[in-house]
Amino acid sequence: MDLTWFSPKIEKRASGIHGRGLFARELIARDEIVIVKGGYVLSEAQRDAVSLELGPSEIQITEELFIGPTTRAEREGGMMHLNHSCEPNLGLQGQIVFVAMREIAAGEELSIDYAMTDDEPYEMTCDCGAELCRKLITGFDWQDPEIQSRYDGYFSWFIQRRIDAERTG
Repeated sequence: MDLTWFSPKIEKRASGIHGRGLFARELIARDEIVIVKGGYVLSEAQRDAVSLELGPSEIQITEELFIGPTTRAEREGGMMHLNHSCEPNLGLQGQIVFVAMREIAAGEELSIDYAMTDDEPYEMTCDCGAELCRKLITGFDWQDPEIQSRYDGYFSWFIQRRIDAERTG
């Protein structure tokens, strides 16, 4: 049994962005649930230990917790293969539910901006091809006011809570 739930409207296949990706098989409506990330809740130390064998396969769900597979046998069924784009078509509702931010056409690759989920020190180069491509992605991009405005309501719960507190603080 897979750890992560995928809408029957999507499929995994080779991606032009990176490795494998998720693609719409048919039209996906705005706010439609597309993925529910599953796995085991892990501390940072547990995540780091699992990553030695599995590579990155989890997402951050709170300041100190992550969710993902823990064994090689679970990896494929827990992986979303959801690539980064600086102009994504998916966002989060809560911590593990991914929804369409707009209508998504059949054949279109599904993507998320890692700024919606990540709050850790890292940098990666980006060549997503989007008009708004930042070229350098960091684990703290969610702190950018422009990004906060663009994805308001679609950040992971723990990040959205911080943004909302800053606005009312």
